[in-house]
Amino acid sequence: SILMTTFQLNNNLCTVWLFHHTKPLSVNTSILFSTTRSSMTIMPAWVIDKYGSNDVFRFTKNASFPVINYPNEVIVKVQAAGLNPLDVNMRGGYGAATMSMKRDPLNIKQSGSEFPLILGRDVSGVIMECGLDVKYFRERDEVWAAIPPWKQGSLAEFVVLSANEVSHKPKSLSHTEAAAMPYVATTAWSALVNTGGVSKDNCAKKRILILGGSGGVGTFAIQMLKAWGAHVTVTCSQNAERFVRGLGADHVVDYTAGPVEEPLSALEKFDLILDNIGGDTERWALNLLKPWCGAKYVTLVTPFLQNTDRLGIADGMMQTAATVATKALKHLVKGVHYRWGFFAPSGPALDEIRELVDAGKIRPVVEETFSFSQVPQAFEKMEKGHARGKTVVQISKGGDDL
Repeated sequence: SILMTTFQLNNNLCTVWLFHHTKPLSVNTSILFSTTRSSMTIMPAWVIDKYGSNDVFRFTKNASFPVINYPNEVIVKVQAAGLNPLDVNMRGGYGAATMSMKRDPLNIKQSGSEFPLILGRDVSGVIMECGLDVKYFRERDEVWAAIPPWKQGSLAEFVVLSANEVSHKPKSLSHTEAAAMPYVATTAWSALVNTGGVSKDNCAKKRILILGGSGGVGTFAIQMLKAWGAHVTVTCSQNAERFVRGLGADHVVDYTAGPVEEPLSALEKFDLILDNIGGDTERWALNLLKPWCGAKYVTLVTPFLQNTDRLGIADGMMQTAATVATKALKHLVKGVHYRWGFFAPSGPALDEIRELVDAGKIRPVVEETFSFSQVPQAFEKMEKGHARGKTVVQISKGGDDL
């Protein structure tokens, strides 16, 4: 007799032919038709179907379940998701042109194919499934990650990530605490280490200025630089002074007391400036650097995504290249280096940051937590600005249901 059965394996329909010559064949259907995690197709998530204000949010229980498309990917069950100002900006369409190109470089899909879009760049959770090439992680590992902005985010029950974007979560942190760190940590790491050239081996006694020290990137940068032995000066408002001193800042300048360039100019010059503010700070900040000593000014406020949104990919990139080249040359003749810093997802960077966290050198700063049902309220809180730490959404509790 011949028996044909069809079943689903990793979202592919597979047909099995079973041949038997003499007696009737018994088949264990519980093996063939058992429900596996890979057969899950939908999940709860907060999505947006168009760009706009807070009313574009929609909660659904029918969001597409993430699928492993490459052998180096993992699916993570989200326990907590951290929010960043970038999420508010992306909800309004910021960076849409660049993100569309990154998702669909050959421009095969039609406009709007990114919807329904899931926001959320920080995740802490538990690995549910690993691709065939993943060696460093196993199912049930607790992990944290910063999610690239062109990928679906963490305001959902599950998310798929490349293994090189993921790191084992610090053992000393809860999922809620861990979700407050990856995006700001990898942004600060990219700006200070990759672009600024500082490291734990060369940072001792360096004078570093952080413009805008009480936000997410600033609060992390203060702690990391102090752990590495730097002297850190910070600008912030008067009511944040105690807060940033508590994180380790050596000197604090109140920007509400008048133009900050005056008190800063009276100080000894700096080896590195990290600018989280932008605006007209470039006009005076580079004069605070030590000339002809390899000193660098690194700004995280760049016109790159605005240029591509406004002018399109090609013209926007040309405009951006011309702008940064002009500024770099202008300041190079004065003996200082002008650089742009960008977020870069990095599991290896999070591995090093985890060691600093578990050693007690860096702590997460969580200002407020919201439940999964309160995502629109969390965004309303983010839009008010003047945060003293991170906003975190608790997606699910514990990993017992895996």
